[in-house]
Amino acid sequence: MTPLDSSSTSTWRQFYALTKPRVVQLIVFCALIGMVLAVPGAPSALEIRLALIACAGIWLVAGAAAAFNCVVEKTIDAKMKRTAWRPTAKGELSDRQALAFSAVLCSVGSAILYWTVNPLTMWLTFATFVGYAVIYTVILKPLTPQNIVIGGASGAMPPVLGWAAMTGDVGPEALILFLIIFLWTPPHFWALALYRVEDYRKSGLPMLPVTHGNEFTRLQVLLYTFVLMAACLMPFVYGMSSWLYLSAALVLSFGFIAYAWALWREYSDALARKTFRFSLIHLSALFAALLVDHYLF
Repeated sequence: MTPLDSSSTSTWRQFYALTKPRVVQLIVFCALIGMVLAVPGAPSALEIRLALIACAGIWLVAGAAAAFNCVVEKTIDAKMKRTAWRPTAKGELSDRQALAFSAVLCSVGSAILYWTVNPLTMWLTFATFVGYAVIYTVILKPLTPQNIVIGGASGAMPPVLGWAAMTGDVGPEALILFLIIFLWTPPHFWALALYRVEDYRKSGLPMLPVTHGNEFTRLQVLLYTFVLMAACLMPFVYGMSSWLYLSAALVLSFGFIAYAWALWREYSDALARKTFRFSLIHLSALFAALLVDHYLF
């Protein structure tokens, strides 16, 4: 490989890093769950094709939102160990490059969704872009310690996007999935913020552990896990799922509550990390259980 080839590969890797691949993968996974649940029984070849196209469009717009976020928060990112590696924070990519990249991804993704899926999915996805990249990142995040709660609406939209892609509307089932992610986001993110509190203090962001302290935040994490458990039972109560999902939801919810309870009783950074990691397992396994239940019962 020539030095020019190596430089080009490195640049593309930097652009790819702007899309926050792990976050976007979770977004697309949650959108896919919405698509699958919206289709009774096994999907047809046309429905599979539609779902793949919708996933591609949602991935592009979500990546665009992530890239825009990296530009807006580059100064803050540079102060935090967790985000200092980002190309915009390190100055490896200019604002113009990152914004142009974001604009291209958003335009292409929106066009795919509008012309090959349906206009409703495109507008909902674009609204999610604005909600995350502008309302949350620019306005809420530096303004209030409740930024995660309010801004969590954008992060909870993927199942709704998936449902809309397959049906052309937004049903109550999609709103239940939205509610689960919406209530999952605060305890998930505050567990991270607890052991990254010094990073957030240096950044100047009014995150809950910074503004209200460790003990108050731990209590909020615990309380949210109880409310989240109630939301996790709603697919069964509404008739979306059977006892298989109910069993998984109960085990996962009690597990999350157990971690939150232990964290509230006696804090340690190690336990906060474990709680954060379990929250990822909780959401992924919960939706996987919905998927398995959908096909088996």
